[in-house]
Amino acid sequence: MCKKRIGGILLALAAFLAGGAPAQEFPQKSIRFIVPFPPGGATDGLARILGEKMTETWKQQVVIDNRAGAGGNIGAEIAAKAPADGHTIIIVGLSHAANLSLYSRLNYHPVRDFTPISQVVSIHAFLVTHPSLPVKSVRELVALARAKPGALNYASGGNGSSPHMAMELFKSLAKIDLVHVPYKGTQSVIGILRGETALLFENLISVGAHIKSGQLRVLAVGASERSSALPEVPTVAEAGVPGYNVVLWFGMLAPAGTPGTAVTAIHREISNILKLPDVKARLATQAADPVGSSPEQFDAFIKSEIAKWAKVVKENRLKVD
Repeated sequence: MCKKRIGGILLALAAFLAGGAPAQEFPQKSIRFIVPFPPGGATDGLARILGEKMTETWKQQVVIDNRAGAGGNIGAEIAAKAPADGHTIIIVGLSHAANLSLYSRLNYHPVRDFTPISQVVSIHAFLVTHPSLPVKSVRELVALARAKPGALNYASGGNGSSPHMAMELFKSLAKIDLVHVPYKGTQSVIGILRGETALLFENLISVGAHIKSGQLRVLAVGASERSSALPEVPTVAEAGVPGYNVVLWFGMLAPAGTPGTAVTAIHREISNILKLPDVKARLATQAADPVGSSPEQFDAFIKSEIAKWAKVVKENRLKVD
């Protein structure tokens, strides 16, 4: 084979190696993954599962950035104002929908300032009590609360947090008066364990071990159906408060104007992650169900949640300045 022909082959091979195999279109650099709540809670835990898997696939670092405060508003505002290039994403939950009605003023809009990517999971919330409270069922709790209006209190992870809104809906439907004691994130669990508060709506990530140890007593699950994680625990509705149905949820957003190619790539990766056996197993232990909805479905869901919680805020005259 002549030298000229060999040289041509080598040049062709070099060209193929340099440009024939297309470069990864997205991501082009590390991803900033904003978590608008403190480390250690369900939101943070889910973000870290997703971030770990995305890093493995994309070979680009997904950096968890906890920006807690104001019921998730601080992190949401930062995400809303970030560059819309797909390299900033945020995980949000029920509070993202509730805060529009709950807070007098937001420096962002939960729909207009974001591009929906996917609802990632739905998570069961459980109504738990401190063992010192002399009730062992929802009916007994309601009876006690009606006999002593305003005497019982409940903890939450802050104004507008999922536990806060879940309990406010419970109060409304049960027609009882409970005093809200807001904590910072998962400090609410410490509060009820110390006996500072009597009641709490939370997920198994935060309270599962304490239920198992007997440090907390579980009365009911908030969903319309029982949880496979604790099938012996009744729903709030069947335990005495008809119509109650609250399922916590977490989803992913990007700043408004994020390119469709980036949204598609992130959504595809989320869908793939939720199918992984180890991820499904981890979620199952936390009473979390994978969803992986489309951007369009998630957009419609957020709007329905905004309407749902606006009604609860109005009926209970809730407001945060």
